[in-house]
Amino acid sequence: MGEYPRATDPARKEDSAMKAIRYYEYGGPEVLRYDQDVSEPALARDALLIEAEATSVNPHDWKARSGALRAHFPIEFPHIPGFDVSGIVRAVGKDVQSFRIGDRVLAMAKATYAELVVTAAATVARLPEGLDPADAAALPTVVLTGDQLINSELKVTAGQTVLVTGALGSVGRAAIHAANTAGARVIAGVRGRQLGEAAALQVAGSVAIDDADEIATLGKIDAVADMIGRDLAPSLLALVRPGGHYGYASRIPDGTAERFPDVSVSRVFGTPNADTLYRFAEDFRDGRFSLPISARMPLHDAGEAHARLAAGGGGKIVLTMR
Repeated sequence: MGEYPRATDPARKEDSAMKAIRYYEYGGPEVLRYDQDVSEPALARDALLIEAEATSVNPHDWKARSGALRAHFPIEFPHIPGFDVSGIVRAVGKDVQSFRIGDRVLAMAKATYAELVVTAAATVARLPEGLDPADAAALPTVVLTGDQLINSELKVTAGQTVLVTGALGSVGRAAIHAANTAGARVIAGVRGRQLGEAAALQVAGSVAIDDADEIATLGKIDAVADMIGRDLAPSLLALVRPGGHYGYASRIPDGTAERFPDVSVSRVFGTPNADTLYRFAEDFRDGRFSLPISARMPLHDAGEAHARLAAGGGGKIVLTMR
């Protein structure tokens, strides 16, 4: 097998600048700046330099920007937000054997609101043939979080009954797909006004999680994948059979887990995984997994995208570089 190109793409100029979204202090969407003279990221020996085609906006992005997460996720300013990227490999680290310049790729990374992104090659997935890269950019964070909640935290197996709350959200949809793939019986937890919309999900049934009486009708179940958390958590934990699992992707009140010693309680933080990401991307392309995308916006409109997401509403927002 021939030697893969390792050097920086000759078309790129050393020490050249790129465009990126940065912020220099906590605050509202207005603190996001579209900087056009940001230094390009340095390429490590085990990494790829990706020329981004698109990224996407996640709730963590605007919550971190607002300062709400500073106690757990402190930020060094100036900060480039973002965790999702799709694009084209423009340079390959010296120790990387599996990619070459020109490959189309998809990854969960850091500092992705930028024209160029560097990330470890081992965490990068190839973009499946026929998948729109802008649509693909909506996937990494949400599908990896949802999958890891089901498979790593809850350890769901065939035949188990799993309640997925926030089922119409992006992570909820990914968790449902992962649970279905594992052969579980899935119940979608949504607000009462969303029950009609939830009927379109590939689930065994749905329940209004804002109705205590309806929640109680579920009886004991094997696991809960909770995207809502907060004050709902105790009533959901009460549903889980002894020895069952409760996993969450949000926050729950202090001391909640200790009230249910017979239930395994864990929180998921999505981490990169190239194989899982590629599998979800194929399923998304082929229609086996659905993830609504509400808008495509240019990168310089990131502030507006943050405002829209924080205000609520369905679907992912994709930011495109062109």
